[in-house]
Amino acid sequence: MNRVTSHRADRPVRAGVPDHGRVPRYYAVKTELFDLVETLGEGTVLPSERELAERFSVSRVTLRQAVSELVLEGKLIRRQGSGTFVAPPKLVQPLSLVSYTEGMRRQGVEPSRNVITCERVTADEQLARDLLLEAGDPVFHLERVLIADDERIGLESTYLSAIRFPRLLDVLDPTTSLYACLTEKLGVEFLDAEERIETVLATPREALLIGTNPALPMLLLHRVSFDTDGHPIERARSLYRGDRFSFIARLHAER
Repeated sequence: MNRVTSHRADRPVRAGVPDHGRVPRYYAVKTELFDLVETLGEGTVLPSERELAERFSVSRVTLRQAVSELVLEGKLIRRQGSGTFVAPPKLVQPLSLVSYTEGMRRQGVEPSRNVITCERVTADEQLARDLLLEAGDPVFHLERVLIADDERIGLESTYLSAIRFPRLLDVLDPTTSLYACLTEKLGVEFLDAEERIETVLATPREALLIGTNPALPMLLLHRVSFDTDGHPIERARSLYRGDRFSFIARLHAER
């Protein structure tokens, strides 16, 4: 009969220790360090590297590896010249037809955008298939850095048919919500979307625009949205910092 032990449902079972019980020393330190982090408040600076190494009886090299993993996971933040701090909770965006603006404001966060590109280009074969166009048809391309409370957290690239929405650039303020513009000014009704999520590393250009380390895991979303007639509205590629962002969805049984 198995012995019943208590554990937190939001943590790895048995703290991530394999059944044979052998773990790298840095991982054991990481677990202890995470327990320490949970007792500290958001924005609290960690004790010095020397103090932590002595506290956990490990070398500084081992400690640095544990700290680095917690930074990648978004539990800690390194600030050049200031130290390492306890990170705030991750932002949560619903996997639904909710705009970035609305999703952030629901969490009490003020969204904004830096416009990188707002241009008219021609559709290649794949984009034409996604938007039910002919290759070479004109499309609008909008690329923007996504910001939450003055912190850069993502990069979004969106394509829309210039034939279907010829007035788009005349009525859109690219620093504001594209969805609000489409629904309120162009009469578009969103019905559903197809979305694919994967993990990637940012390109050097993307990392520079977002202001993050190129080694940081990113969450990449590909989306094609459709209107109530089943016609595609947009194709979007959204890249989010994995250390600051997560997604939530409510699933329903198929009937």
